[in-house]
Amino acid sequence: MEYREIGKTGMRVSTISFGASSLGGAFHPLKEEAGIEAVYTAVDNGINFIDVSPYYGHLKAETVLGKALKNIARNRYYLSTKVGRYGKDGVDSWDYSARKARESVYESMERLQVDSIDLINVHDIEFADLEQVCNETLPALVELRQEGVVRHVGITNLNLRHFGYVIGHVPAGTVESILSFCHYTLNDDSLTDYLDYFESQGIGVINASPFAMGLLTERGIPGWHPAPEALKRLAVKAAACCKAKGASIEQLAVSYAASHPRITTTLFSTTNPEHVLRTIRYAATPPDRELLKEIQHLFKPGFRDTWVNS
Repeated sequence: MEYREIGKTGMRVSTISFGASSLGGAFHPLKEEAGIEAVYTAVDNGINFIDVSPYYGHLKAETVLGKALKNIARNRYYLSTKVGRYGKDGVDSWDYSARKARESVYESMERLQVDSIDLINVHDIEFADLEQVCNETLPALVELRQEGVVRHVGITNLNLRHFGYVIGHVPAGTVESILSFCHYTLNDDSLTDYLDYFESQGIGVINASPFAMGLLTERGIPGWHPAPEALKRLAVKAAACCKAKGASIEQLAVSYAASHPRITTTLFSTTNPEHVLRTIRYAATPPDRELLKEIQHLFKPGFRDTWVNS
């Protein structure tokens, strides 16, 4: 397993990392025991960065992850969670106030059964008033960093433009990492436009969802997927093209995402231990450059097409 540092944080993390959204049943019904075993499998095979949120499964993912983490030595992994986006009884909610941010961190630590958080993120800032994020949410997290409750502070977002606004409107060193999803995949490499800027600010880059939320899979695109219909059709063709050549679009997606030397780590999520092992193998395999070229050409009519988060 290769390890890279997240910005200037000193955290050297595996180039493929465990996203715990699936532990909340975000994509498929959850078998809790299998999900916990997936966490064990990830850590036992070199993955040392785990990302979660109170939003995933409306607290369930953190609760299930906590059951796994209580049996893993704390020095074997870095833990990331979030504030700002929540939910209860199937209804999503958002609260980016300083008061809620502080409360949320302590509540997350209780569910996760830990006494500190390595990386705390403001979750999905596209839903927030960016002025509140700059003037209230982030200062509250910086206070927690100064108190030693959290070690590092980051922001997550679908809309790449918002990262620059927030970073540019807070004191230097406030934001130590960004987490972007679905923008370094076979069908969208727009994250690369921002790498020079992030590096100039000493900010680490975390990529998430190499499968573009299920778009790049043989299993089929989830019915809830927000991608434009034209892009979905291209994804079906891309999966079929890979299969016809005796390859897997999942393998190509992971090997491509994990291969970029300027992206610290790529998060994937599963509750299946076998899928954890398979994804680790994919990440360790260089992408087939000829097939990659063909698939990206196939995606050309919809390349970098994105969607609104929901």
